Order: sequence, then C-alpha cells, then structure tokens
Amino acid sequence: MHPQRIDHMAALGEEFRSAREARGLTLSDVAEQIHIRSVYLNAIENDDWSSIGAPVYVRGFIRTYARFLGLDAEAAVARFNQTVPAERPSASVASSALEEDGPSGPSLWAIVGAVLAVALVGFVGWEYWQYTHGGGAPVAVATPAPQASASVGGAPAASPGPADSASPPASSPGPARPHQLEIRLTERSWLRVAIDGTTQLEGLFPAGTTRTFTGKVADVRAGNAGGVSVGANGRPPAPMGKEGDVVEQHYPL
Repeated sequence: MHPQRIDHMAALGEEFRSAREARGLTLSDVAEQIHIRSVYLNAIENDDWSSIGAPVYVRGFIRTYARFLGLDAEAAVARFNQTVPAERPSASVASSALEEDGPSGPSLWAIVGAVLAVALVGFVGWEYWQYTHGGGAPVAVATPAPQASASVGGAPAASPGPADSASPPASSPGPARPHQLEIRLTERSWLRVAIDGTTQLEGLFPAGTTRTFTGKVADVRAGNAGGVSVGANGRPPAPMGKEGDVVEQHYPL
C-alpha cells in the first residue's frame, strides 16, 4: 500500500487530525501505540511546533506519526521545513559577510576557532563529570550477605545483628538485588536517561557508547531510536525504534 499523499492546500496539522479521526482513533490510542505523548500529538495537529521543541524533535515526531497514519512521511516533513527558518547559515553567506566587513578587528575565523576550542574543553569536562558522577560507568551496588544460620562445632554462627536478636531461618532469602538498565548506542544519538525521577544522563553521544544504571524505574528518551538499544532486568539490549525516530520509553525495573 502506497502512503497517502499530503494535501498541500490544507494545514499540515489538519491532515493528521483528519487521518486519525477517519480511523476512529483518539490521541490516547495513538500515543499508546507509537510511544509519543498525546500532548505532542495534539501540538502536531494544531501546528503548535514551539510546544514540542527543537525542529529535529518535531521532524522525528512528524515522521513517526505520518507513517502510523499511512501518510507520506517525507512530504509531511518537507511541509514542516517550509515553516521554519534555516538552522545554520551557508558557507557563501559567511564568506560574503567576511568580505564586506573587511580586515578591521579580529578575524572571523579566529573567533570561530576560539569558540570551538572553548566548546571542546567544555564538552570534555562535561563528559568527565558524567563519568565521575555515575552517568558514564556501571553502578556497583553492594548487597549485604544473608545472615548465617549454620552451626560450627555445635555452636551457632555469629550474627551481625544485636546480641538478643534471633537469627533468620536458613531458607530466608537475602535482600532483593536492584535490577539494572543497560544502554548501548550503535549510532550517534541524543539521549536522556532519568532514574527514579532524577536525570542521570543527557546529551549527544557517539556510536559505541555503553551505560548501565541501577534503580526502580527508568525513563529513556532517544533522538535516534534506531541507534539506541536498551536492555532491562537482565534482558539483552534491543533497539528502541526506527532510525531517525524520537522515542520515549518507561522501564519498571
């Protein structure tokens, strides 16, 4: 089946709303199936791009929503691109500005080089902070060993508790070990990880990045779901979605 063509005379949001209503679906129905919050789907249907955020996120949401509704995803993204300004100036514009300004003052390329150097130093420092604060290495959790109940030489083994406390029966299990969340990047992607409601990791990371977290619940948002694999509770990591899609998932651990 070929994707349904986008009507260029109608507003982009109206096309999405009409396609959804034609299928008898609510925003909650769609959000549950494509893992995009209904508030973002509603923003798309109302052409409220500022409520979603940066254009890269808007494109990912539009592409995923369009594919689900059977619309032409690339045509929808192209329609959106017509509504936003260019994200970065072209090299010819920068060159023209340099020629018009003349040689007075510091060189434009010297300023650009200085800015890039400062950004690089800041990025390295931020990566080191993430690593030293638990975002860049597996979190080791020490669990106390179960109290011994066996007898040695006819006398009961020592208990770590108070002298008058009774030793637990031999069949009692030890404390529950917290489950872990493992994340592997096969492609460069923006990533945010919150453990028990606290953001532990956020930023743009290269392919080959591996992170492990421990807690009760985890919320993971990826800007390139096809390049982010997640494994929870001992299961092997699996991709969160398709390449280029923006996906947010909730993992009870």
